[in-house]
Amino acid sequence: MKHISKPVAIASAIALMFALGACSKTDDKTAGQKLDTAIAKTEEKAAEIKADVKDAAADAKASSAQTASTIGEKIDDAAITASVNASFAKDPDLSAIKINVDTKDGAVTLMGPAPSSTAKDRATELAKAVKGVTNVNNQLTVKAG
Repeated sequence: MKHISKPVAIASAIALMFALGACSKTDDKTAGQKLDTAIAKTEEKAAEIKADVKDAAADAKASSAQTASTIGEKIDDAAITASVNASFAKDPDLSAIKINVDTKDGAVTLMGPAPSSTAKDRATELAKAVKGVTNVNNQLTVKAG
């Protein structure tokens, strides 16, 4: 066994009494009560963090859904434009190369030359027949000839 000198033991005991005395003066809670309080505060903070994470996840999900929707609209618009151009390419009077087809949110705008007013009207009908088209703004100009 190790021998502790009396002065060291007395000094340690006095220091311990002062420490315990200081603890009891500032707070009358027992160690168990302090632990319970600390646990309650930790659980409360964890619940707040959980709620914050849940809100952040909901925000991210909404943002992701909006982005996916925007991407879906752009893909749909591109598909509409491609389909309208393909239907013009099949028509002997309409030039898919010379007619500019622009689609935004399903609304198709046609610009460029048309050989006749009949061909211009047919371009409108062909564009309206494409799935997803909501409106056709035909700005084709009939070439005199």
